[in-house]
Amino acid sequence: MVDISHLPLREELRGQRAYGAPQLAVPVALNTNENPYPPSPALVETLLEEIRQLSSQLNRYPDRDAVQLRADLADYVTRQTGVEVTGENVWAANGSNEILQQLLQAFGGPGRSVLGFQPSYSMHPILAAGTHTEFLNVPRRADFTVDIDSALATIAEHRPSVVFITTPNNPTGTPTSLDEIEQLCQAAYAANGIVIVDEAYAEFSASPSAATLIAKYPATLVVSRTMSKAFDFAGVRLGYFVAAPAFVEAVQLVRLPYHLSVLTQAAARAALRHADETLADVGKLIEGRHHVVAGLEKSGYTVMPSEANFVFFGKFTEQHDVWQQFLDRGVLIRDVGVAGYLRATIGTPEENEAFLQAAREVQR
Repeated sequence: MVDISHLPLREELRGQRAYGAPQLAVPVALNTNENPYPPSPALVETLLEEIRQLSSQLNRYPDRDAVQLRADLADYVTRQTGVEVTGENVWAANGSNEILQQLLQAFGGPGRSVLGFQPSYSMHPILAAGTHTEFLNVPRRADFTVDIDSALATIAEHRPSVVFITTPNNPTGTPTSLDEIEQLCQAAYAANGIVIVDEAYAEFSASPSAATLIAKYPATLVVSRTMSKAFDFAGVRLGYFVAAPAFVEAVQLVRLPYHLSVLTQAAARAALRHADETLADVGKLIEGRHHVVAGLEKSGYTVMPSEANFVFFGKFTEQHDVWQQFLDRGVLIRDVGVAGYLRATIGTPEENEAFLQAAREVQR
């Protein structure tokens, strides 16, 4: 690492580490929750044709508000969740990370706080630090579910401006019920705060979307989603949120102009036109998840219930040593820093078998 201690860095950033997952050349990479299936040939052809048509217009700025893309996303959300929304309910950005950052820029900041439930998505505290927002943590229970009583008490006491809840949770795969989300919304509303439900892995879950609660809590609830997981589209970087139109107006106060390129918007719209064929891979990954869970349990591992495209398993005395043992066998998984546990993405059938073979060898 390069020494940056001599730079006039903000004090709260000194000693911090940037977000990162190892990017190593290995036979089986199961550490970043990507969809292992590439875009379909039909989608690739559609995308190439879009690029051919748009290439002569790249001297012009993109649609600043991504109106057509937001309308297409709204159609998809309506079909996928059963909640009737329009483009006025949707905002899009460069991955769900930028979505969360924009929301914190608008609703967090100096003198304000954000509440999270760790272990959860590691970017939440990093985004909080980057926006000068104090991060408060209500630790999850031993089974990695949300301690709702502690959460409600903390909201009442500290009145955070923002509450982050990830469902299914990353890295554990644990869902949070709509009833619990509604309790958080009621508490946040009373504290003059908002709730951001991070549904990055929603397509892999049988649980209903929190979008079903938006009409009931229009001044409180925002649902964040992504095309990086279920859509085979991590390389395009497209995230979005669904909320009352007022939230879309609010983030436009802080967004950078022309933040979504012409090509990004075109690629996302092409993927949405091929959504049915793309999302067929979700079923394969859910079947793979069941197979991997059964294989791990047969080998004697503890596996947490998951509704995502990954599994969280253990328990280990020193999880990083076990991570290295998998890597020594050509299988890269993720040590997220939770004592006793590791996370593995569901891959292709061949990758899953390689992972399970390594798991058997490690266990022996």
